[in-house]
Amino acid sequence: MNHDAGMHHDAPSLDRLAAQATIHCLTGCGIGEVLGLVIATQLGWHDLPSIALAVVLAFVFGYGLTVRSVLGSGIAIRDALRIAFAADTISIIVMEIVDNAFVLAIPGAMSAGLTDLLFWASLGASLVIAGLVAFPVNRWLIARGRGHAVVHDLH
Repeated sequence: MNHDAGMHHDAPSLDRLAAQATIHCLTGCGIGEVLGLVIATQLGWHDLPSIALAVVLAFVFGYGLTVRSVLGSGIAIRDALRIAFAADTISIIVMEIVDNAFVLAIPGAMSAGLTDLLFWASLGASLVIAGLVAFPVNRWLIARGRGHAVVHDLH
């Protein structure tokens, strides 16, 4: 009789881990992008400073979400920061390049106001596309024991 039969749990598939990593990263990037572009638009900033603020905040929130979850595992803050940098940097870079390139490519999107549908539609579409592009990157990283694989090892 196999006593472990009821206790066996299959490891999540590579695609599922990559999807979780992408959604996690997209959440942080999305918060930062939206907040940055809302603040910059409200202040009447031009394209470059607007994008710079959005990118900085995307990294802050992206890393912040990972640090928060890693700290819950009892890891010291210094180690949590190292893990977040290792887990998220490539994914955030990919998302930010795709996201901002898409918004810049839409005529009028960067000059649209907060009450304009173009502002929100281009921003929403850019985040979806960025997530779709980042998924295979995250999958590739996890398959090689990098990216969010280092975070999943803690859970």
